[in-house]
Order: sequence, then structure tokens, then C-alpha cells
Amino acid sequence: MTTTLPGPSPRTAPAGLGERGRLTVSDGTVERIAARAVTEVDGIGGAATRMLGVAVGSEDLANPAKVTAKVSGETASLDVRLSISYPLSVARTTERAREHLMRRVEEFTGLTVSRVDITVTALHSGVTETRRVQ
Repeated sequence: MTTTLPGPSPRTAPAGLGERGRLTVSDGTVERIAARAVTEVDGIGGAATRMLGVAVGSEDLANPAKVTAKVSGETASLDVRLSISYPLSVARTTERAREHLMRRVEEFTGLTVSRVDITVTALHSGVTETRRVQ
């Protein structure tokens, strides 16, 4: 005697995009992703924290860059403060950073990065300066 097992029930088509819900990526999330992504570019370091326009702390290659993001719909804009290792070209290094940030933020969030403003706050030489009291 043969028996027929019931097959899987017919699946309904997936709901349309509007019916499944909505994904919102916060400004802070984009800022953290971009701050991490900019560390992947050689020769780029962080900027000092500023209070009332005055640098607090040091601008060090080991510190993370400061990133501010503004998400509007499906696009994001970034404002980045960073330092660059001397003697790298500022123009070429910032352009590499801009392209890398746009690619990585879009890769992780699906947002289109429409603008990346970069402020270079310092150049760091490989020679450490030591001061002596005479």
C-alpha cells in the first residue's frame, strides 16, 4: 500500500516593500560606521576634541577621526575632522578618504552618501619633537 504525504502548503508571495516595514538608520549609527571606515585609510588619524573652538587634548594619528552625519531619507552627508601623516599629499589622501567613506557607508547602510566635507586639522611628521629646558 502506498501513502501520499501531504506536501508543503503553498507559500504566499512576500509582502511588498511598503508592507514589510521600514528601516531607519540613525545619524549616530552612520557616524560610528564612518569613523571606523576612515581608520581603514592609510595615513589618516584623529582630530582633537574641541570645546568652544579650542582644542582639548591632542590631535594624534592613534585617535579616531571625528565624524558628524546627517541622514535625510535615503541619503546621508558627512562632516569629517581628521589629521594626516606628513609628507602625504593632503589632496590625494582626502580624496581617497572621501571615496572610501562613500563606498563603505553605502555598503553597510544602503544609504547614498551625497556629500563628504573633510577638514584637515593637523599634519603629523614621523619625527617626534622633544623639548628641553635650558
